[in-house]
Amino acid sequence: MTHKHTIFIVEDHQLFREGLKSMLGRRDDVEIVGEAEDGLAAVRRIRKLKPELVLMDLSMPKMGGISVMKEIKRELPDIRILALTIHESDQFVLEAFDAGADGYCIKDASRRELMLAIDSVLKGKTYISPGISDLVMEGYITSRKTLKKTSSWDDVTQREREVLKLLAEGYTNKEIAEFLHISVKTVEKHRSNLMGKLDLHNVARLTSYAIEKGLVEPKK
Repeated sequence: MTHKHTIFIVEDHQLFREGLKSMLGRRDDVEIVGEAEDGLAAVRRIRKLKPELVLMDLSMPKMGGISVMKEIKRELPDIRILALTIHESDQFVLEAFDAGADGYCIKDASRRELMLAIDSVLKGKTYISPGISDLVMEGYITSRKTLKKTSSWDDVTQREREVLKLLAEGYTNKEIAEFLHISVKTVEKHRSNLMGKLDLHNVARLTSYAIEKGLVEPKK
């Protein structure tokens, strides 16, 4: 009997998620054991199901893909993670690998490339889309020597980024506190820190900044 590799999909766009399931459903060596449309739900379900591989979009509601990766790798380091994203910039590539990604594949990849990426990561190898610049990966491989602080964004902590994302998505301080299991007072402190570090002193400007950084998608 063929061993089936268990895969969990984290993707907020239903059409893309269904497409992934359809493609993977043609293979007899993999099984989709679960899916999630937001980061918080992803963490909860992955903890329970413990799949071999997670296909992870980086731009997720409630909790971003980078934060999800860090949580999963901290608790379940043997789970393999393939980032599947539209982002090709240095910032996203390096942050994904720093968070524990085992591979990085661009969403406009061909079916053949995606399958190669999945197989490589399942075999314990690191996969990087050919579309990612050699210069970016050289910077990562050489201990990120090319990654330098260029703005106040580098001083924003991971928790502050999570709060910023949720603020930009329109959640209240109380809702953010519930999502992140922290107090409202702590949320307010993070919010104050963000405004001070970024010199952005209202939610509208913070939201624009979050969109610029790719934490949330602009409303259509």
